[in-house]
Amino acid sequence: MTETPAGEEFSALVARIRADPAVAGAVLSGSQARRGMATHRSDYDVYVITSGDGTVAEERRDSRLDVVVMSLEEFRTHAMPGSGSEWNRYAFAHAHVLKDRPDGLVGELVSRKGTLSAEESGETAAHAVGGFVNAVYRWLKNHRDARAVEARLDAAESIPPLLTCAFALEGRVRPYNKYLAWELRTHPLDASAWRHDRLLPLLEAVLSDADPRTARRLFLDLEPLARAAGHGPVLDAWGDDLHVLRHGPN
Repeated sequence: MTETPAGEEFSALVARIRADPAVAGAVLSGSQARRGMATHRSDYDVYVITSGDGTVAEERRDSRLDVVVMSLEEFRTHAMPGSGSEWNRYAFAHAHVLKDRPDGLVGELVSRKGTLSAEESGETAAHAVGGFVNAVYRWLKNHRDARAVEARLDAAESIPPLLTCAFALEGRVRPYNKYLAWELRTHPLDASAWRHDRLLPLLEAVLSDADPRTARRLFLDLEPLARAAGHGPVLDAWGDDLHVLRHGPN
């Protein structure tokens, strides 16, 4: 890719960054940071972290370079809980540090953003388990009552918390949809239920026909994993309604 016009501009940018003492660090994200995902249309997503308040590199967003400049203090909290930019956290999973401080702080911050701490993993998974159960319960009840559109909507809404939980249970950040198949194939989850050749067809089934059998299958896959991680109380709070998720509504 470096032989393309975009690659040449990226190489020139990296050279300037590395030579600039006002730049504390730089990070490559996006498809170019994930082997096998870049195409001839892919730009280079670069975060430039400055050591002071001044902007020392040009911000730009075009077909070749997407450069975001922020101070080190801003970067410390960016994409972390409470920052307002939590949506961007997966950008730092598998990201490449192009420049770092002598103490390695930028790399440490990138690693912290790209994974979940034990506390974050527990909190995220617990919240996601509840969201998944709620969506599946509504999906099954709507299907029972012949509300086909409503059932499909709830089926679709069950997927985000399911994926969030599956990755959080292993201390990982849920990937953007674009990278889900890549993530499952190149960095498989430990749980066999989430093998790419098993999970991806199930997700397609959820979106295509919202079959209640798929809902129950996904719940029965998740339940033992959630309980093993200590989230049984979240499930048990649903009381007798768990019967609906395991066996279907009456």
